[in-house]
Amino acid sequence: MCLASREARVGDTMSSASGVNNGDGKEAALFEQRLSKIGEVRAALGQLSGKAALYCSDASIARYLVARNWEVKKATKMLKKTLKWRSEYKPDEIRWDEIANEAATGKIYRTDYFDKSGRSILVMRPGVQNTKKAKGQIRYLVYCMENAILNLPHDQSQMVWLIDFAGFSLSNISLHVTKLTADVLQGHYPERLGVAILYNAPKFFESFWKIASPILEPKTFNKVKFVYPDRPETNKIMEDLFNMEELESAFGGKNQATFNINDYAARMREDDIKMPLFWSPENTALASEPYVMVNKDMAQEGSSGLKSEETASEKREETDTESENREETESESERAEIDSVSGKREETVAVSDKREEKETESENGKAAVTSSNGVELTSLPGEGKGITPAD
Repeated sequence: MCLASREARVGDTMSSASGVNNGDGKEAALFEQRLSKIGEVRAALGQLSGKAALYCSDASIARYLVARNWEVKKATKMLKKTLKWRSEYKPDEIRWDEIANEAATGKIYRTDYFDKSGRSILVMRPGVQNTKKAKGQIRYLVYCMENAILNLPHDQSQMVWLIDFAGFSLSNISLHVTKLTADVLQGHYPERLGVAILYNAPKFFESFWKIASPILEPKTFNKVKFVYPDRPETNKIMEDLFNMEELESAFGGKNQATFNINDYAARMREDDIKMPLFWSPENTALASEPYVMVNKDMAQEGSSGLKSEETASEKREETDTESENREETESESERAEIDSVSGKREETVAVSDKREEKETESENGKAAVTSSNGVELTSLPGEGKGITPAD
């Protein structure tokens, strides 16, 4: 599709879908400026084909620009990394039978209902982690995210993470897996997370939070909210986001349904059939998804926090290679740091961790998993605005 026709098509959405008032010169000018930057990124990417061309819609490119504060060079660099990752990792080709063992306990699953904004919901329960290898855990997370995106309504682009800390213990903590999770979410799915709810996190999680929160970029950090059932002010977050009749009782809702692996497997196999169709060349809706400017874009534009956010993004880019090639010694030092803060890690766990790290290193030639029991991907930390962990 040529740039002129694309801009004409997207321009038609300015007064309706985007909420941009054609009579407001400032907003209209900003919208056109951003369209121009989307075009610059597209030009810098060069000729694309196949799934890469489908992936790089205007809306998709805009998500990378938002993640890099609308700086074309940085967004282009970030997007190129994702295209390379997708061509090698092939996230859209992961199928249920490949990761079914990871899903057995319901540690991550997509609900059959949406939040009030129409966003897909991923429930995450790190307390029922059932595997030890970081590679399999990350692959299952990627599968779930691709599935959540597949099931988004046509007018929605983000998902919600609902993280339930029931049964969560110190053995479920791993800074290494948290870093891998953050790398995937922030590096390859920018602006896909709408909000993450950390529900009833235990007291000891506070120590891990202090260490792990710097991993998150400011945009991600600000999307995470702590909610506690005994705090009315945090429960209001749930009421504002969800239909309480649909929300599961574990999160304070009225839905008594529980996770059933057989029912969920059937749903996922149905979605596995849809996925190739979603990524087929005939899916012009995917390739032509327009950029839509919403009101929050305007609010963020003049934010005083952009400079610090940009600095954090630059720092992250500089350390990408180091993160990808993390060595065993780093994992051990991270574990030691967590232990010194919590003061509760048993020596037997550390010994088992070291053995697990060596096994993984010999198999993959990469940094090892740091937890003997494996760690749910959803121990990803975050902090809600104005909300602090339980005293």
